Amino acid sequence: MFLFALPFAIWLGDSGLERAVLILSVGLVLIVETLNSSVEAIVDRISHEHHELSGRAKDLGSAAVMLALILAGIVWLVILLG
Repeated sequence: MFLFALPFAIWLGDSGLERAVLILSVGLVLIVETLNSSVEAIVDRISHEHHELSGRAKDLGSAAVMLALILAGIVWLVILLG
């Protein structure tokens, strides 16, 4: 997604600041997804048994990715429509 959005951010941004914000919003999604993957790997490394806290950690990581995606979408809409 980042490689797809990067050229569009450069092309659609009217100023350097807009381009930077568009790129950073998508970069944030990439960072949060990487952290979520590390949490899932750690939980799986510790135990493959089902545990309530393990499930909660994975769910919260997924929720963080979803929030980052929503934030990136809002940023893109505000900049492109505003």
